[in-house]
Amino acid sequence: MLIVVGGMIGLGKSSVAELLGEALGSDVFYESVDDNPILPLFYTASPEEIQEKRYPFLLQLYFLDTRFKAIKQALVKNDNVLDRSIYEDWYFAKKNMELGRINELEMQVYENLLHNMMEELEELPKKAPDLMVYLKGSFETVVERIMKRGRSFELDTELVDYYRFLWEGYDEWVMHHYDASEVLIVNMDEIDVVERDEDKQRVIDMVKARLKKVRA
Repeated sequence: MLIVVGGMIGLGKSSVAELLGEALGSDVFYESVDDNPILPLFYTASPEEIQEKRYPFLLQLYFLDTRFKAIKQALVKNDNVLDRSIYEDWYFAKKNMELGRINELEMQVYENLLHNMMEELEELPKKAPDLMVYLKGSFETVVERIMKRGRSFELDTELVDYYRFLWEGYDEWVMHHYDASEVLIVNMDEIDVVERDEDKQRVIDMVKARLKKVRA
């Protein structure tokens, strides 16, 4: 059984993935953030530097590469948890193209590479996740959680418009375009697995109940 934990930046994907890994006795494959050499540059670069250095395109390639490695490891074992999905990586690339931070040629290269990777996954015993645990929240909750976790390169107030642009299309994409697996929605306006122990058990119970239905 393969679970992916998805959702907007800051809503607690890594914390929920860790929680589920412990509860289910499974490995967790985390998104490459702390050791990502491009991410701080992506967040702190000026518009001119973004155009010159192409950080958004490089970042999406980096995430695609590291995600694919994690997926290959996760899909050949049982009961694993992935921190974000390769499908969401495409969403982020698309939104950056809409902002003009990734150009059409770069997006074409990205999508061709993604397509080739997905064809490679066809050779594995499992080709897609069984369940996405989607962390949904208001924009106010997103900003509050980003500020609370305190990664310095994410705290610039000029990034708020970027976060809002990503957030505004996220729910619609998951509800109407994501079709790789079933989706369990967790309302992060009401749940905080970092601060409240009772919420940890609540999420575990929700996921286990949905997994029973998926397995049935």
